[in-house]
Amino acid sequence: MQGDPDPVTGMVVDLKLLKGVLEREVIGVMDHRHLNHEVEPFSSVIPTAENLVKEIWTRLEGHLDFGNARLHSVRLYETDDLYVDYSGDGHK
Repeated sequence: MQGDPDPVTGMVVDLKLLKGVLEREVIGVMDHRHLNHEVEPFSSVIPTAENLVKEIWTRLEGHLDFGNARLHSVRLYETDDLYVDYSGDGHK
């Protein structure tokens, strides 16, 4: 998330709201699923880390615009030291 902290709460975004969106749009849909068979678009797109992070961005972008803050980037870890970053401008 990127934005200005709320002057009352001091937070850029309420983490409870963020967690709810993540649970609903990503975790609930993808966690413990066979991605190739149960999660679109992965029946026709190989679920590489690069493709997954782009799909996660797409699923989150419309739900994470709070006026003072918006989605800035998504980082997906494959291992402790291997990850992919994605921002809406398409840079990885």
